[in-house]
Amino acid sequence: MKYEIMFGILFTLLSKRKISAGELARKYEVSVRSIYRYVDEMTVSGIPIDVARGAAGGLSIPDNFKLPKGLFTREEYARTAEAMLTMLSQTHDSVLESAYGKLTAQVKTEKFDTALSGHILVDSGTWGDERKFSEKLTIIDKAIGEQNALEIEYFDRAGEATRRVIHPHLLIYKQNIWYVWAFCTLRGEFRTFRVGRMRAINITGETFERRDFKREDIPLNFWRNEKVAEVKLKIAFEKLPYAEDWLGVDNIYKRDGEYFAELVLPDDEALVGNLMSAGAGITVISPAALAERIKKEAEKISASYVE
Repeated sequence: MKYEIMFGILFTLLSKRKISAGELARKYEVSVRSIYRYVDEMTVSGIPIDVARGAAGGLSIPDNFKLPKGLFTREEYARTAEAMLTMLSQTHDSVLESAYGKLTAQVKTEKFDTALSGHILVDSGTWGDERKFSEKLTIIDKAIGEQNALEIEYFDRAGEATRRVIHPHLLIYKQNIWYVWAFCTLRGEFRTFRVGRMRAINITGETFERRDFKREDIPLNFWRNEKVAEVKLKIAFEKLPYAEDWLGVDNIYKRDGEYFAELVLPDDEALVGNLMSAGAGITVISPAALAERIKKEAEKISASYVE
């Protein structure tokens, strides 16, 4: 959300030339401190914003400052707009929507002969979930920007629920799934939380100080620290679409007219379920222990239908 607000501040200054930090804070629903922090970053990047504190002060930008013509190519404008549209599809943020409108208006001044159109739409919510997932992302995104602590009801992989307070620092989108990198007050350390496993999110009203961390501190291979299995699978032709969506096309190969996959997978409760979702279309060649688990689960399912 920070960069969307920074866009908004810039375009507001280009329009009004002078405005108070308080007005911007109210407009974007953040603290005055956050506004000054964003302005500091913009100044460092080369945007000449003058800051005058006090009753008659405010933020101003020189009358002769304009976005340089040809700042972006048409393709660069298009990619920037598409990135904004992607976030809009997730958060429905009014500030970002305003910034997107101003960016596309800038495109018109560049006299490009091709109108911008989005080529990417990301929707990681569940079927039938029109707004709930997006509302979660919006709350978390805002909490990160304003350093608000959140109380969440969280379900782990085993389905056990806990209530805990977290200090969110970063949203992560990986393999079509949204995560939050946050300091967990319950565990006293940084943890990665899957947004889809959060049933309830509440703003506590308390703020927190951001902790320093480096990108390499974030465990992006989340499941690598968990139990894994080296799996070899045989895939029926009619189940290729399912396997490609789940495993990725790069992990599937054809040999002697048949399809196979060899890869390392997290050996959790979802593994058996994903394999059984394909019915007889995916056969576990190895490890033998996993094949036996599939067989026993199938027998239990079959027995549950016997009258």
